[in-house]
Amino acid sequence: MSKVRVPFLVVNPKSYLYGEESLKLAKAADAAAKETGVEVLFTCPFADIRYIKENTENVIVTAQHMESLRPGRGMGHVLPESLKAAGAEAVFLNHAENPLTVAELSACIKRARELEMATVVCADSVLEGTAVAKFSPDIILCEPTDLIGTGTVAGDDYVLEATQKINAIDPDVLVMIASGVSTADDVYNVIKLGADGTGATSGIVNAPDPGQRVMEMAKAMVQAMKDREEK
Repeated sequence: MSKVRVPFLVVNPKSYLYGEESLKLAKAADAAAKETGVEVLFTCPFADIRYIKENTENVIVTAQHMESLRPGRGMGHVLPESLKAAGAEAVFLNHAENPLTVAELSACIKRARELEMATVVCADSVLEGTAVAKFSPDIILCEPTDLIGTGTVAGDDYVLEATQKINAIDPDVLVMIASGVSTADDVYNVIKLGADGTGATSGIVNAPDPGQRVMEMAKAMVQAMKDREEK
């Protein structure tokens, strides 16, 4: 059973925001989570994890990466225990901007499970998504790498194929479709088609009011789930 509720929205400013600007968006995401009931994961740089955690109540603070090492030697590496102690409850793994070997990905998923941290594992195709599903992460972010940041959303057939094939491997793994998602309408369509969650980077940080964009996306997600259930 996943540690993350459905539907979920990932607010992922990557390294575009840090410090006070990161906290400002985190607080807006926190307000959206409280008002709509949507599960919101907020990613932030390692140095901001404790800062964000101590100033929010409703978001799942999410690390952008980690490694499988254990306490001890490992100068300059990302220790899972340090992320957990700082307040991270989830972690992204294998993003296109920070890919992992298969062996390290498997080890990281196991380490996260030991620490009761949710895992969001990125896959650049349905084929890779079905392979990753065999490691039983909490969430698979299945997105074509060439659509990241383009504003072009994966087609309906891709969303349907990804959700169906990953669910066939492990029905407990949640499926996230997010490449190119930038508006509330994009969020609505992806969730209506059957994805468990979605998220955005440029669609949020480049919006006239990023906090308002997060609220719009969360509300669209609620409506999509309602319409999906009534279908």
